[in-house]
Amino acid sequence: MAVTAPAVAVAVAAMGLAASPAAASPAAAVPTAAAAPQLGGACSTADLGTRHPYIKNTEVSPTITHFKGWYVTEGTTGNHTVVTSTQTVVTVSVDLTGGVEGSFAVATLEAAGAKLGLNVKVEYSSTSSESNTVAWSFNQPGYYGVYKGTKKVTGTYGSLNCNRSQQSDGSWALKWAEGPGSGSFTTYTTLEEGAVRCQDTVPAGSIMAKAQSLLDCGSPAAKAERPAGAVAPTARQEQDRLAQPPAPTGGTSAEQPGAIARGARAALDCQTQVYKIAVPGKPLSWGAPVLASDGVRLRPSTIFSAHLDHWRLCNVTESNGVIEATLWNWGNGGCATIAAPNAATDRAVVMTATCAEDDLQRFFIYRDVPGSPKIGVQNKYTGSMMGHDRYADGEFIRQYSSGRQDGTGTYSLDAV
Repeated sequence: MAVTAPAVAVAVAAMGLAASPAAASPAAAVPTAAAAPQLGGACSTADLGTRHPYIKNTEVSPTITHFKGWYVTEGTTGNHTVVTSTQTVVTVSVDLTGGVEGSFAVATLEAAGAKLGLNVKVEYSSTSSESNTVAWSFNQPGYYGVYKGTKKVTGTYGSLNCNRSQQSDGSWALKWAEGPGSGSFTTYTTLEEGAVRCQDTVPAGSIMAKAQSLLDCGSPAAKAERPAGAVAPTARQEQDRLAQPPAPTGGTSAEQPGAIARGARAALDCQTQVYKIAVPGKPLSWGAPVLASDGVRLRPSTIFSAHLDHWRLCNVTESNGVIEATLWNWGNGGCATIAAPNAATDRAVVMTATCAEDDLQRFFIYRDVPGSPKIGVQNKYTGSMMGHDRYADGEFIRQYSSGRQDGTGTYSLDAV
């Protein structure tokens, strides 16, 4: 569909975008270079459909994952294989998914590791799955804490999205801005194992020092004369163990919200302007399905489109220059959504469903400078950006946790 200049002007005016005239960012802009985006840094039109993590804060804490008190007496030094007890379970997760879902989660953990200079786990794993036996050679008698441990890394992150920003001179530019929503993460470094005695001098704040603190060196158990071998856990060790959250019982994804209730259709306050969400400079645009089981696809506009390529923005709000709206389809009367069972799935297909008060049906719209209809679209609940794998008739519109780095997540909001 060829978009005329007046049509673009209508699109801008209908969304309340018209401010001071400015030239649109270059249509041929390429994705940002390999350097990590920085808050307030420049971005390009192709970046409108992408999303990148940035680390807000981190905390590193030595953590003992497996532990056993062990006596070595005269005549029993040498090699021992000690079966330890699980003390703490550390599970890699981003937000509440119980795992690592999508490229954005992996990028978040990579960014945290780079910021701290640590080699951290960037895939779903748990220390409870590690072997709990420690083989160690004891060359002196004494009361030992035999342990496995790691550095637990936790923190919070935000997301960077490309959006227009007005400059002090009144002109407009595209910059990386903090997108809506943030979250937390947990990961850990490589497990280390060893044995430590009460009288050993160890580095403060180290995993070994953490293990030494579990020995309760002043307790009667530490001072008692007894045969070589395992020592019953002290009250403190039991207390620390019980304070830990239970290990996950399986799977890497949390329970997702239930399906949209088949109740009355939500009352929507829709703008009168109708739009096509098109691939910039090309004829294919978002087309809603006729069948509820199908998804939104790239389709050509013809006399047989039956308004399935026509969308209205409803219940529109704006915060920090970012529009939030429900996308209502004129052709089938449904609202664009990500199906609840697929909310945590990268590349899940955009569907339409009965309109409801549901964040899965809410989308953020990131805009190019005034004068250009180019946008990026992000689902409010999942945080994922909308895009497509390839430009082809019938290709699904999907969600991508980090967006499409090749620019195929940038669309054109064209007034009909």
